Amino acid sequence: MNHVLYGIAANPALPSELVDRLIEIADEEMAIALADRVDLSVTQAVALAARRPATVARLVVAGLLTTDVVDPAKQPRAALALLAKGAGNPAWARELATDAVVEHRLTLAGCPGLAADVVDVLAADPDPRVVAELALWTTSAVIAARLAEHPHAEVRSAAALNEATPPAVLAALLTGEGLLAATRCLVCDREEIPFVHDPHCPRTDCTLRPGAACHGSHESTVTEMHHRALRNPASPAAAVIAFADHPSMLLRQQLAARLDLPPAIHRRLAEDPIPGVRSELAENPAIDDTLIRVLAHDQGHDVQRRLAHNPNVPLDVLNDLARTTKIGPTLLPRIAAASPVEVQELAASPNPVIRMLLAQRRDLPAKVRETLAADPDAKVAKSIAPHPGLHEAHLRTMIERHGVKVLAAVAMNPDASPALLHDLVRHEPAARKAFRAIARHPNATASALLACLSDKRARPHAAGHPALPPLVITQLLNDDDWQTVEAAAANAFLPLAAIKPLIPGSVP
Repeated sequence: MNHVLYGIAANPALPSELVDRLIEIADEEMAIALADRVDLSVTQAVALAARRPATVARLVVAGLLTTDVVDPAKQPRAALALLAKGAGNPAWARELATDAVVEHRLTLAGCPGLAADVVDVLAADPDPRVVAELALWTTSAVIAARLAEHPHAEVRSAAALNEATPPAVLAALLTGEGLLAATRCLVCDREEIPFVHDPHCPRTDCTLRPGAACHGSHESTVTEMHHRALRNPASPAAAVIAFADHPSMLLRQQLAARLDLPPAIHRRLAEDPIPGVRSELAENPAIDDTLIRVLAHDQGHDVQRRLAHNPNVPLDVLNDLARTTKIGPTLLPRIAAASPVEVQELAASPNPVIRMLLAQRRDLPAKVRETLAADPDAKVAKSIAPHPGLHEAHLRTMIERHGVKVLAAVAMNPDASPALLHDLVRHEPAARKAFRAIARHPNATASALLACLSDKRARPHAAGHPALPPLVITQLLNDDDWQTVEAAAANAFLPLAAIKPLIPGSVP
């Protein structure tokens, strides 16, 4: 891969004639970069799609390839991308439904708004993967119900995930009642049973999922079908609760995430011997206050941390969790939803972790924001430092008080001035994370960016910054780091005189 040319292909200042030349010589990677250009013309898009078909989906999404410039016989992928967008010619779907390339039929089966006759053809496709794709994406309850009774287990598994599948049918897929047993699965289609697929299968042409197994009852596919049905909110609660005592921990864990379980099932899952099930339950917003308080004392792996992320956790419980659980600087749902009165209470909390968590909000009133900026605890100051609206005096005072601990966080503040960023790169001791934030900051000066080039991880960001001197950008085209090279080549302030010699066949 030519990293210089890849970067140039993404350069927003590249003249149209050089874009044309790159399209003529583009490899797969360059073609993707070209397809993502916002200034690409329809003529250029057609040429790029003809040369590199892998770009057609991007070009369709961008609105550059339309029905009037696409020939479905020559560009089936473009035609399918338009059909997937709901903008294709319906006649194309009829032709593609019997296309010899199974991947084309697979893509078609996932397209919206297919005519009834096209759906019937796809539902009878000899490849079960095509029928499964239709079962997964159809919005018709009638079609979903019909495909849920398909003799192939893969098709049934797909229907189990589709929310258009009627609740009674989903219940049948979970219990097996009222359904004839499936006769085939992808495993027994291809292998002599009993068979368990090696997760580290060395066959390069093998498409079976890791761990796929069949001993005559299509075990792995049926288990996946149950997973999908438990994940499907359309599955009736009366059918899913039977899985509370299922031997599979993964199925019980999936069940614990559902929002429609009765309290008795919640209580049973809260006593599950596997912490993974209880931790999934702990984050479920449907559990009641009593159970939240029970789980707050559960020291099983990840239970308390997940409970802290529950949007309905009471603030007093959250305060206790913050003392004993490593939550980290993240905006918790309950903190994000705190009322103005609660925000004031949280800001005055004697628990610095609570103040740190509150400081993750970016919509705090000015008085609260400034109070937290003056907090004596470094982790609180670090959490509030990127908050927009802080005056430079607050940021500089924060640095004087906490030093290197807050430098990177201050550098992330969108209101940090060029002078402040310049001073940050000169701070002793230095903070490399601050260099990385400064290299991304729109207010960074040329002198600050030159300092950032000394950090390996900041270097690519600095190379793409518009304030970096053009001569330095040009020099970075020869850098040892490929990410830096690409960023420099894509920099809109890279001189055109430096670009032209790098493009084979371009006119000097």
